[in-house]
Amino acid sequence: MWYREFKVFLREKSRIVGSIVTPVLWLLIFGGGLGSSVSISGLNYQAFIFPGILTQAVLFSSVFFGVYIVWDRKVDFLKEVLVAPISRTSIFIGKVVGGTTDALLQSLILLVIGWIFGYFGIIPGLHVTIFSFLLAILVLFITTTSLVSVGLIVGSQMESPEGFQLISSFLIFPLFFLSGALFPINNLPVWLAPFTFLNPITYCVDALRNVILGSAQFSLAHDLLIMVIFTVAAIAIGTYSFRKMKL
Repeated sequence: MWYREFKVFLREKSRIVGSIVTPVLWLLIFGGGLGSSVSISGLNYQAFIFPGILTQAVLFSSVFFGVYIVWDRKVDFLKEVLVAPISRTSIFIGKVVGGTTDALLQSLILLVIGWIFGYFGIIPGLHVTIFSFLLAILVLFITTTSLVSVGLIVGSQMESPEGFQLISSFLIFPLFFLSGALFPINNLPVWLAPFTFLNPITYCVDALRNVILGSAQFSLAHDLLIMVIFTVAAIAIGTYSFRKMKL
């Protein structure tokens, strides 16, 4: 299952290009536009939102990975897999590992681009070191595992790609905009703070800011603990969803 998903990813060149170009445009155009007049905690705004843009990339690619379940059902590939003499848990884990690999490869490319932008001064204040690079990969691995699981949960309940896209859009955009990816979370309005702090993606953004910029609201251990709990819960629910999924 992992190998199949990996081969599909490599063959879809437009998917790879789109997953890289869109975050870079956000970083350069949106970040550059606001960054010309805004700085946060002494940081260049583009450097400040770089962890958020990284999270945006894995959020969109990981959750939308669930649409492949819908397509597999339409072409009857899923039926062939589910009637095979292997457990549905193994199928789900294979899908999760495949989707996580795809999203991490995209993250690696974006981290390298971030290092290049910082090294050549395109984004002042952004300095990606080997240590921060490795810690960022750890954070992104935990995040992508949970988000791919969420995408597969949604996909296992959908009958059409259109239905999946509608539901996933309602899920993705609130998670992104309420994560603090584009704004600091240390002085939020009273009505907004609960939504932000209940959002598990908030802690991914915060952890990435911690390891890349050295600036965060919470400790790295606190962020990782919440992310691991969310990941375990997502995998457990996803496994149950696959066991109950109908062809």
